[in-house]
Amino acid sequence: MASVAAQIGSWLGVDPTLSEAAVLGIVEQQFDPPVIQKLLDLGLTREEVHAIVIPARTLQHRRSRRERLTLEESDRVVRSLRVLSAAAGVYESRERALQWLRRPHPRLNDRAPISLLKTDTGARIVEELLGQIDEGYFI
Repeated sequence: MASVAAQIGSWLGVDPTLSEAAVLGIVEQQFDPPVIQKLLDLGLTREEVHAIVIPARTLQHRRSRRERLTLEESDRVVRSLRVLSAAAGVYESRERALQWLRRPHPRLNDRAPISLLKTDTGARIVEELLGQIDEGYFI
């Protein structure tokens, strides 16, 4: 898990030696809206970001009022990064990880893994599936 926290830190442009507790502290401080650009730079589409993290109108509202993302939205940012990091670790590239995340999977009732990232429970199911794939359970 420390490597996932390090990857998240690197992607966010903060100390890559972060512990999980430090990542939690960053989430609790709440992100500024420009963090959304980092998700886009990592390969997520606007549609994916708006579906998983924050709706487009809400983001526009936050930007116009110079407000931070909410605690929940900030948590969704880190959740997305955590799953992307895990998938990149399994598939050895961010591009291949994104392809996997976008493809419907039979173990997920033919839903794309990325669509489950809206909730913590869904993200945990995706992480568990990635763990099984990494361990050699080909499903």
